[in-house]
Amino acid sequence: MLIRKPDDIPSSLITPKEQYVNRRRFLRGAVAGGLSASAAALGVERLAEMISPRTAALADAQKLQTVKGSLTTTGETLTTFEDITHYNNFYEFGVPKNEPAQNAGVLPTRPWTVRVEGLVKKPKTFDIDALMKLRPLEDRVYRFRCVEAWSMVIPWVGYSLSEFIKQCEPLSTAKYVQFLSYYDKHVEKWASDTSIFWPYSEGLRMDEAMHPLTLLTFGLYGQVLPNQDGAPVRVVVPWKYGFKSAKSIVAVKFLEKMPPTTWNDQNAGEYGFYSNVNPSVDHPRWSQKTERRIGVPFYEQRKATLMFNGYGEQVASLYAGMDLKKNY
Repeated sequence: MLIRKPDDIPSSLITPKEQYVNRRRFLRGAVAGGLSASAAALGVERLAEMISPRTAALADAQKLQTVKGSLTTTGETLTTFEDITHYNNFYEFGVPKNEPAQNAGVLPTRPWTVRVEGLVKKPKTFDIDALMKLRPLEDRVYRFRCVEAWSMVIPWVGYSLSEFIKQCEPLSTAKYVQFLSYYDKHVEKWASDTSIFWPYSEGLRMDEAMHPLTLLTFGLYGQVLPNQDGAPVRVVVPWKYGFKSAKSIVAVKFLEKMPPTTWNDQNAGEYGFYSNVNPSVDHPRWSQKTERRIGVPFYEQRKATLMFNGYGEQVASLYAGMDLKKNY
């Protein structure tokens, strides 16, 4: 259920933020920086002592100034920072869920710009730091549902994508928005013989992109996005399967016609353009009626999938009159 009182979340249901913004933060940074697995085995307390003040200062610099968002999901236990950052789909950096955390450290997140092209009054380029200051950054908790039938509850940081789109000044003829992700064949770890055509492309209908729930996202758990989660900027569309939420965006294009999207191009029979969470439309190889919640005890993991991921009250009107089995 989506309500507009985020302060109503019972503290007993929220994973303690300090657990992940303190010493474990240092441990992750140390391991990402090249500490061996045996060093990691020394434990959080010992590693915290080993890490220099300069490293600690850099970790503190990852914090974001945020305000409480009015559009947030309440009453659900947050997935831990550790799980959010170590169970990822980011195929440019590897297919197994643990590989993006291992490999995405090579992603160069500064300097970073986002190009705006297509049906706009004037093409323009936004610097990432200016983009982060365009609007106050909000804390928003969203359910996140993957097409592979697993899910998380993530405290994202950002502001409504519509605020950015207004700055882009799209023409009235623009009906779709396309997002292109960063890709450099000399940097990415993904195998050279992959059949995926890079860069990664995703798209939304304009009214979907303008919906206030659609988030232009710069962080999670009050910190800048880790590389493996789509740094430095991504979109999050909470009522759609996760692959619709493009990561590491370098270009935004406004188009009159539906853009090509990576997974729809790969296999249109399995990955539709809309990809709204819908328990009544199974993936050809597995059911979508239930999902596995990452990071909770085994007996609590299996949950019933909610139509539109539980955001139907807010977004169902976008699809009035559409056959959602045909337009999956």
